[in-house]
Amino acid sequence: MASCQRRIRITLAYDGTDFHGWQVQPGLPTIQGALETLIGEMEGKPVHVAGSGRTDAGVHALAQVAAFSIENPIPVANLQRAVNRLLPPAIRIVEAAETHADFHPRFDAVAKNYRYTLFRAAVCPPFSWRYVHHHPYPLDEPAMIEAARVFEGEHDFTGFAASDDRDSEEKSRVRRIFRSELARSGDALIYRVRGSGFLKHMVRNMVGTLIEIGRGNRTARDLEAFLCGNSARKAGPTAPAKGLTLESVEYPATARPDPVFRPDDTA
Repeated sequence: MASCQRRIRITLAYDGTDFHGWQVQPGLPTIQGALETLIGEMEGKPVHVAGSGRTDAGVHALAQVAAFSIENPIPVANLQRAVNRLLPPAIRIVEAAETHADFHPRFDAVAKNYRYTLFRAAVCPPFSWRYVHHHPYPLDEPAMIEAARVFEGEHDFTGFAASDDRDSEEKSRVRRIFRSELARSGDALIYRVRGSGFLKHMVRNMVGTLIEIGRGNRTARDLEAFLCGNSARKAGPTAPAKGLTLESVEYPATARPDPVFRPDDTA
């Protein structure tokens, strides 16, 4: 009798501090690597776990989406409990469900939401340190808040992208940003961005550029120039990974009512 393959969709939360990002890297701890090892052992053969995007080393997630195909008949709830019991405590499957055979967490996504936290007080609490970029130095916050809105719309983000092993594919670096907002919340400046997709280091470079504007080293007009797609012009320095969290990934059934923009590749 032919075996029946099942497609399982999972939502993950993880503290990325001690991991070298999502993608498998030989000899290094990664989120994808931990999942593939455990699920492959349960299946009795290698299993590829596809993610909605490749978060960088040190980046966190509240709701990363991934999927894999297995033949094991174990009920989904039991699968979730078994994998969570064996995963490092810094990674947890928070939801799991069977889905249609063609579901792909990256290609089917229509929007992603990221949050970056700048902690502004003189002393950063030790229980926050792993999840924020501590920056107690003077910044023109109103200028940063105003400049953050410049990212909204459809732009070529070449100036905000780090080199990537996909560069040889020569795919578009145009992305649409549906929302880009920076706001004070107590002792923190919180940057939230919702977009069709993100390139490698893109959000961290966006934040780094906003910090440079806050320091008076750049202006909103400079930011507009960076968005013209001229690869000779690079944006500000890359902000530290630990301040960045993937908050959620949206799919057609749950997406907010914004125009759908589907570039040929999303991060």
